[in-house]
Parts: sequence; structure tokens; C-alpha cells
Amino acid sequence: MRKWIVCTIVCTAVLAGCGIGGSKTSTEQIDPPKEVTYKDQEGASTKTEPTAKQGEKKQAVNRELYLVDKNGYVVPQTLAIPTPQDNAVIKQALQYLVKEGPVTGMLPNGFKAVLPADTEINGVDVKDGVAIADFSEEFKNYKKDEERRIVEAVTWTLTQFKEVKQVKFRINGKDLTAMPVNKTPIGNGVSREDGINFDDEQVADVTNTKPVTLYFLAQTNKQTYYYVPVTRRIANSEKNELTAVVKELVKGPSPESMLSSDLNPDVKLLGEPKYEGGKVTLNFNENIYGSPDKNIISTYVLNALVLSLTEQKGIDSVSIEVNGKSDIANEQGQKLTKPVTRPQNVNTGSF
Repeated sequence: MRKWIVCTIVCTAVLAGCGIGGSKTSTEQIDPPKEVTYKDQEGASTKTEPTAKQGEKKQAVNRELYLVDKNGYVVPQTLAIPTPQDNAVIKQALQYLVKEGPVTGMLPNGFKAVLPADTEINGVDVKDGVAIADFSEEFKNYKKDEERRIVEAVTWTLTQFKEVKQVKFRINGKDLTAMPVNKTPIGNGVSREDGINFDDEQVADVTNTKPVTLYFLAQTNKQTYYYVPVTRRIANSEKNELTAVVKELVKGPSPESMLSSDLNPDVKLLGEPKYEGGKVTLNFNENIYGSPDKNIISTYVLNALVLSLTEQKGIDSVSIEVNGKSDIANEQGQKLTKPVTRPQNVNTGSF
């Protein structure tokens, strides 16, 4: 049986530019970092943060680092890390994935880094949407069961940067077509479309299915939750992928997953999702409400829907209706009169 969570405490809502995840009682918001543009050696424009001037305190910026939680899931955690003086922000993100590296004193409870200790990042070249990450020989020093997590953590950490759509791996300048220990094929590169934290449910016919990424909840203590991306395969025969995503969210995580959902199992769409200009509109029955006597939607339900649906190509925001009406409020009592966009950062709480 799935464990259903009933949200009765106010928590941070998903709004454009805000982070989500953390304690149910937290309302703290972290401002997104300011960006400037510089030219790399290839002449391509790249976004980064300004470095501190001489004598000034070095500025910290928020980065999503994909770390491993106590259940073995690869999970985004937003941490404030110092701005590198050489503007090598993408390379720095990988340095903060190394065990016993600079991230050590910042790790949330129950989380660990993924790259083998003493791994050096020789460099990260970005061109035409592809980031080529070059690692030192120590990159090979991991166990077989860690291999997939390493691929996912590196790929999803680097693709948080808008200029990176795909990731290739190298060791000391030599391209890898398969990972060095368990020989996981990585071909000409890996992207978010290749998935993360694959669902344990067995799929008999992989060729007639396609992946979708869903967001479920994991728990560190009685009041602290965070969002875990899980890739599940759905049948190619599904006519509307957005409808399929909602159905899979309502279905919830697999019983063995140690994950949970706040969605009522009786939630249903009353029609096909409407798509226009990057916005998807969903019309639910009244079971979408967190409370039967109030037109309030749970923060965790709202976040799960927005995070999962914006993983789909072309979806930038989500608008929710109930019985064709938009008279809905979040747990803070704010009317959801505007579409909700994906947050700047995910899982911003201090655990």
C-alpha cells in the first residue's frame, strides 16, 4: 500500500523564480542568482555569475547538485556555493559532486556525493549544446552498482545550465562510449531524456514504451520532505503524454520505492489537457482538493504536477481548474489566477 501524506501545514508554494522542497513549516525563499554573459574560448555566449572584486567577500550562488540520498536515489539538492574566480561555473558544479571534496561540509543529512574521491575535473568544453566532461583516472574508482547513479548525477547536474542539452564523458582526453566499470553504454552522449532513477516495475516490452519523468516525495524526518525524480515507462499507444503523466502521478510510486505521493487516488481529469503557447491547462474533479470543504490544493500536489509536467518538451507552465472553474487557492490562501511555472531551484531546504 502506498503511504498517503495529508498536508495540513503551510509550506512554500511553487512560484516562478522560487525554490521548493524542505520543511513543511518553512516559508523562506532563496533569490535566484544574477547572471551576466561572457564569451568562452570558442566565442559562444555562456551564462555565469560575476566574480567578487579584490577585497570583497566572495559571492555565493545557488546550484542544483545531484546527490545520492539514503535510499540510493539521485536527487537534486540546491546548495549555495562560492562563485569561482575563473568563471568556470560548469566545471565547478562537477567538482562539488566529488566525494571528500568541497561539498563534504555542505551535504544534507543522509546525502552523499557520487564521484570517486580524488577525481579531478580536467575541464568541461561546451559547444552546440553538448558538454564534454573530462575526468582524471580516479574517475574509474567506483563500484558497479554506483555506475548508473554517476551517469545520471553528472548528466542532470550539467543540464541545469541552459546551454547544455547533452553530456559526453572523457578520461584524460579519451572519449568514452561505455562507462569504465560496468560498461553501461553512453554512446554519443546522455541527456535528460535518458531518464533518472528508473522505476522498479518491470516492463516486458521496452521497444513499445517511452519514458516519462515523475516527481514523488521522500522524507528525512517527520516534517521535512524533498522531491525525487523517477523515470517510468509508458506505452507508446498513449495518445496524450500529458494525460499519461497525470495518470502515473495519481497511480503513485511503486510500493517498494520508499517514496510517497500526496495525490488522492480518486483524482481524475475531466477532459484532455489543453495546450497553448507553452501553457497546459488541466481540469480536475474535486478530489484534487486537499480539503473537501475548501477550494485549496496541497502544495505537494501542485509541486508534483508542475515539476512532472514541465519535464515534458514545450511545457513552461501549468494552469489548474476544478469542474471547469479556476476558483482555487494554494495553502497560503493565494488564488491561483495565473499559470504556475517551474521553480528556479528544487529542494532548497536545510536538512
